[in-house]
Amino acid sequence: MQKIKISPSILSADFSQLSQEIKRLEDGGADMIHVDVMDGHFVPNLTIGPPVIKSLRKHTKLIFDVHLMISPVHKYIKAFADSGADIITFHPEATENIDETINLIKNLNKKVGISLNPNSQIDLIKDHLSKIDLVLIMSVHPGFGGQKFMPEILKKIEALFNIKKNKNLHLDIEVDGGINFENSKLVKKAGANILVSGTTIFKDNDGNIKKNIEALRTG
Repeated sequence: MQKIKISPSILSADFSQLSQEIKRLEDGGADMIHVDVMDGHFVPNLTIGPPVIKSLRKHTKLIFDVHLMISPVHKYIKAFADSGADIITFHPEATENIDETINLIKNLNKKVGISLNPNSQIDLIKDHLSKIDLVLIMSVHPGFGGQKFMPEILKKIEALFNIKKNKNLHLDIEVDGGINFENSKLVKKAGANILVSGTTIFKDNDGNIKKNIEALRTG
C-alpha cells in the first residue's frame, strides 16, 4: 500500500500568525505545506505572493507545495522558485506551452505539478505525465476554501491511477477540495497518495491538528 502524505492548506490558517500556524502543522505531523496562490484573474480571489512565502521559509524545513492559480503562469514561476517553493504546480489552461512551463520549473531545480480543475480532462496532460512529479486533482472549483467535495472526481482519480500503474510512472496523485474524514477514505481508495485539507485540519476536533492529520492519513 502506498504511503499517504498530508499537505495542510494554509488558506485555512490564522493569517495573523502564520509562522506559529506552520510550527503547529510541523509538530502535528504534516508532510508538507500547501500554499494556494490566487491572482483574482485566473480564479476569483486573491491570496499571497512570493514575499510571504519567502518570509515563512525560514520557519520550517517542510516541503512547500505551491499551487499557482495564476495566469499567465510562466511570468511568475522564477519568483516563487526563488521564494522557497519546493513543488510548483500550475494549470494547463494558464500557459500557452505546457512543455516550456515544465522545463522552466525543472531548470530551477523544483518539482513539477500540473493541476486539473473538476471540468479539466486527463487528456489535457496525458502526453506530459512522464515529465512531471505530481498531478493535483481539484475536487472543488478553485478560488475559495470551505467548498463541498465533488464525488464525481473519484473516477478521474481512478483513471489517473490506472495510467500511472500501467505505464509504471513515478507520479504523486494529490487531491484538494473539501477533504474530510469520510471522503478521504474514498479518495485514498481511488488511488490518491497526497491529501490537501484546510478546514478539517484546522477546525475539527477543537483544532487538534495532530489528531486531524493522523485521522486523514490512517482513517
